[in-house]
Amino acid sequence: MHRSRFPHFVTMAVLVFFYLPILMLVAQSFNASRFGGEWKGFTFAWYGRLFDHSQIGMATSNTLIIAIASTVCSLVLGTLAAWVLHRYKTRLQKVNYTLIYAPLIMPEVLMGISLLLLFVNLSVPSGLLTVIIAHITFSISYVTFVILGRLQDFDYSMIEAAQDLGANWWTILWRVLLPLLGPGLAAGGLLAFTLSIDDFVITYFVAGPGSSTLPVHVYSMMKHGSPTLINALCVLFMAVTFAIVLLSQRLIKDKI
Repeated sequence: MHRSRFPHFVTMAVLVFFYLPILMLVAQSFNASRFGGEWKGFTFAWYGRLFDHSQIGMATSNTLIIAIASTVCSLVLGTLAAWVLHRYKTRLQKVNYTLIYAPLIMPEVLMGISLLLLFVNLSVPSGLLTVIIAHITFSISYVTFVILGRLQDFDYSMIEAAQDLGANWWTILWRVLLPLLGPGLAAGGLLAFTLSIDDFVITYFVAGPGSSTLPVHVYSMMKHGSPTLINALCVLFMAVTFAIVLLSQRLIKDKI
């Protein structure tokens, strides 16, 4: 029986549709032409100019500060939430699960507007703090479910054995819980970090003067900056994001 090649054709068409624009972006980042309309030779000049751009440096610094702060807070809160959701089974947990699921299914535009209205009503000035809080709100959910997956196969007899040997809860936390949850914590942290540095919609609503991140700055440069400089910045940004995603996927596979 002759097998149809149509599924292969559809798959290749989808892959080309997804990845051809990225390949074109990478190629144009090495184009000597200032506006990228035609190929005028190979150059690394645009990558060199990125390091002389003070606003890009400030946006990169803000992005890292926000990503690190939100990741650390999300790891702590998400791990505690996962532990409580897995350890205790009550009717109230259905409400807690709903609260954890909500940021995953809520449109980013709606979340951004809601957070903006909340900060305005509380008279909280827009800045790094508001962006960090906003990123924590959606990062907690991803960390919680990653840790929950780790807790499904958690051996509680290890905790009981440590208690029988006289270990207190602080010792159990550092010597038993954290090592066993290590792959899940690393995967959840990398996922939260990736989502933070890649977020645009929510950040656009809650960021203030001097607190723009790289995605927001790239959007601004699209209207006023050099296209080739934006191409080089996007290539570096994608390379870092892809590297973190691949590392988190590797950790998730190891966890499973």
